[in-house]
Amino acid sequence: MSIRIMPCLDMQNGRVVKGVQFVDIRDAGDPVACCVAYCHAGADELALLDITATVEGRATMLDVVEKVARAATIPFTVGGGISDVASAEAVLRAGADKISTSSAAFRKPEVIRDMVKAFGTDRITVAIDAAVNDRLPSGYEVYIDGGRTATGADAVEWAKQVAGYGVKTILPTSKSTDGMKQGFDLPLIRKIKEATGVDVVASGGAGKLEHFYDAVEAGADILLAASVFHFNIIGIQELKTYLQDRGVAVRA
Repeated sequence: MSIRIMPCLDMQNGRVVKGVQFVDIRDAGDPVACCVAYCHAGADELALLDITATVEGRATMLDVVEKVARAATIPFTVGGGISDVASAEAVLRAGADKISTSSAAFRKPEVIRDMVKAFGTDRITVAIDAAVNDRLPSGYEVYIDGGRTATGADAVEWAKQVAGYGVKTILPTSKSTDGMKQGFDLPLIRKIKEATGVDVVASGGAGKLEHFYDAVEAGADILLAASVFHFNIIGIQELKTYLQDRGVAVRA
């Protein structure tokens, strides 16, 4: 199975933005222009996350999804503000290939089961925002509302529950490493991979080529990043060549 490279477009007010540890947001461009650039650059998939939809209590910006869908030549996943089957269906109808749910799924886990039943296992990703908490068995606590609200729940136990609903892709992001460019949270990736066996998306913290290889070694199947791609620190083909040279199977 080839490793997939997935640039992430964090959206706010119709623009691509990037933060550090879920705050300190700065502008990173137009979503359609970013999508076209990544398709041409050889990205395998794309993530489009409406980062304030849940906190603002609104649905995902469907007009943006439709524009990106018209431009995209690769599969893309949309997350943010997707709280039930109806909102997921609206996003898929607007052109997304997959949806990602996080806070709503945690608050009402039956939503995951309903979505899997409605759309199939391949179209549902559950995102888990987590932070280090040594008081919990796995050492990681689930956060919701865009990383703003601690839940007291163990992140790895929650991942196991999610996988039990038939979800095939889990996207954990560590608050501790997000945007810091010091590397992904490897223990979090490793623990979720070992506990669930599903595809794990490495997210939050890539700063140099080595970090991506480290994530693969920890068990990641999909490599997601924003800053290093948006600001031309690392190129998609540069990353693929680097991984290939180290024996990692990547898509051409």
